[in-house]
Amino acid sequence: MLAGSAWSCTKDKGKSDYSTAGFPQEVGEIIIKKCATAGCHNDVSRSAAAGVSLTSWTRMFEGSVSGAIVIPYRPDLSTLIYYVNSYREFGEIQLKPRMPINSSALSVDEVKILHDWIKNGAPNANGEIRFSEKTARKFYVSNQGCDMVTTFDAQTMLAARATNVGKIEGYVEAPHFIKISPDNQFWYVSFLAAGVFQKYRVSDNSFVGEANIGLGSWNTFTLNSDGQYAYIVDWSASGKIKKVKTDSMIVKRTISGLTWSHGIAINKTDDTLYVTSQMGNYLFKIPADFSQYEEIVLDNSGQPNNASSLDPHEILFSPDYSRYYVSCQESNEIKVLDANNDNLLATIAVGNFPQEMAISVSRNYLFVSCMEDLNPSYPTRRGSIYIIDCVTNTVITSLYSGHQPHGVMIDEQHGRVYVTNRNVSTGGPAPHHASLCSGRNGNVTAIDLKTLKMIPGYRAEVSVDPYGYAIMR
Repeated sequence: MLAGSAWSCTKDKGKSDYSTAGFPQEVGEIIIKKCATAGCHNDVSRSAAAGVSLTSWTRMFEGSVSGAIVIPYRPDLSTLIYYVNSYREFGEIQLKPRMPINSSALSVDEVKILHDWIKNGAPNANGEIRFSEKTARKFYVSNQGCDMVTTFDAQTMLAARATNVGKIEGYVEAPHFIKISPDNQFWYVSFLAAGVFQKYRVSDNSFVGEANIGLGSWNTFTLNSDGQYAYIVDWSASGKIKKVKTDSMIVKRTISGLTWSHGIAINKTDDTLYVTSQMGNYLFKIPADFSQYEEIVLDNSGQPNNASSLDPHEILFSPDYSRYYVSCQESNEIKVLDANNDNLLATIAVGNFPQEMAISVSRNYLFVSCMEDLNPSYPTRRGSIYIIDCVTNTVITSLYSGHQPHGVMIDEQHGRVYVTNRNVSTGGPAPHHASLCSGRNGNVTAIDLKTLKMIPGYRAEVSVDPYGYAIMR
């Protein structure tokens, strides 16, 4: 067993030739002989061994009930190492029961072989590294409690890579928000506790550059339609927005004095920004050149105020840009407004503390994460996903996706909705294993777009506080 909370073994007495299993020879000598044909992790026993089969390199990359067991280049995040390692030099996380079960521990040389193999990408016998296909669809999760971004392969829903982000090693800078450029070439990340805005390459997650944007609680940002400009928002009593040219990563303009500015979106013609005032009842409507802005009141008061009546969190345009949606975390509502005149079209009641939103174009559904929603039938559960019909502005259903859901991503190609579940408060599921950082690991779950039900058996554990999210177009 390499993941999960229960195990049993049924030894497969049939022969298995590790030389044809796809592993490099010295790796296959260990995995096939000591973990597969001689142990629990074969095709006969995998259902009772956390779903793990190690009979081949390909099988290994099918993962376990908790997600990937090997993340290429990251032995420090691979549960394969956690279970076989008995030596501190290869990491502090050492899970029980130690593997191979009911056998002698692997020697230090054997663990080093596996550790170094994964560190070099865990290639197969032909030198191929899993999830290296440049055309593969990907989605990304930023773990703000551990300064890490996890890249997922959308087809398999497995963690494919993990990238350390931020500027200062050993200091948590909290990567809060992440977006992918319109051409799918780059991804960008903002931080709550770092004065930089960073850019990485999609093809290999390599660092490209950063913009020095100064002190601030840099919560969210948006990109214009061609990805040439990023607008990064500081959430503070006297908030500001930085306009950054993404090719040079140089700040071009700054606007300040935006009270508790938070969520941001840009209109179809790239000339107007819509920014929520999260501790109030209004949003800012700002020309993209940062000239004089106006305030759009979202309730019937007629006056903007910061009395926490609505607390608009995030804003999202419809696919045709004819309307926009605002999640109001204090009033537990979604406001729907006409993009042509900013008139209120509808108010939709949802669960407690609505946060992020995503729209399925194929189904015309709006998905809303309500992070602190409570279910009387399940008092320990926190959070739900509300699903709204965008034509009638009515709630279709709600479902529990995991503890404290936040990010929501639509994958039309595979017919799924991915949800990041923060799992930071008590009452959520116990993480499978400890994290490299302090705090509880969160997880990613998925909804079937056709049935609007959770995909059974899928809960991929990630690092601490999975908050930011992005998916390739």
